[in-house]
Amino acid sequence: MLRIFKQYRPNQIARYVKSYFRGRLFIVGIGAFEFDYGRLLPSTKHDLKALSTLSEVNREIQYLALEGAT
Repeated sequence: MLRIFKQYRPNQIARYVKSYFRGRLFIVGIGAFEFDYGRLLPSTKHDLKALSTLSEVNREIQYLALEGAT
């Protein structure tokens, strides 16, 4: 399943990744990502914007996990 996000909203993307756990998504203006085990995976190309996005979304996922644990 591929989800297309027209706007980059880290919290919304993090909730999507956390809920579906495995799949693919595309963010308009940034690129395509795969996620597995509830985390975005690095792509084969090393684009700085994509890596920054990956880090930010994974931090949001961690934050959501901590928020749910307390």
